[in-house]
Amino acid sequence: MARFRTAVLAAAVLVLEGAALVVIAVLELFALGEGGASSTASGLALIALTLVGAAGLIAFAVGTLRHASWARSGGIVLQVLQIALALAALSSIRPVPWLFVLVLGLAGAVGLVALIATVRREGAADPRLHRREDGTDESSGD
Repeated sequence: MARFRTAVLAAAVLVLEGAALVVIAVLELFALGEGGASSTASGLALIALTLVGAAGLIAFAVGTLRHASWARSGGIVLQVLQIALALAALSSIRPVPWLFVLVLGLAGAVGLVALIATVRREGAADPRLHRREDGTDESSGD
């Protein structure tokens, strides 16, 4: 049961991050409609890329719930990038956007810890990863 809880926590973080990107895309769309962009084509491309990122995060969340290793791997990479972005904003932007840094950094850290815990728990339960002392698989029945 604890294995499932960490997967649900990791998936919840990924879904919330994906939802946040959808909200950002909608805000970008309104800004584009108000004429706030210097190039309409660039604004549309940015909105499309933001929605692709949101779809990726949501796909990683679904895959994490289905115990797919590709989803956990992709989620871990995005959490590390998110933490790196928060640290870069902390060190390079003046005045420091504290709310942005804290929300991005904490969400990334929680997601990273939950995904790594999920990987460890699911790896420990995978019979393919267990070997007998004689080198044969425990699951093969030899």
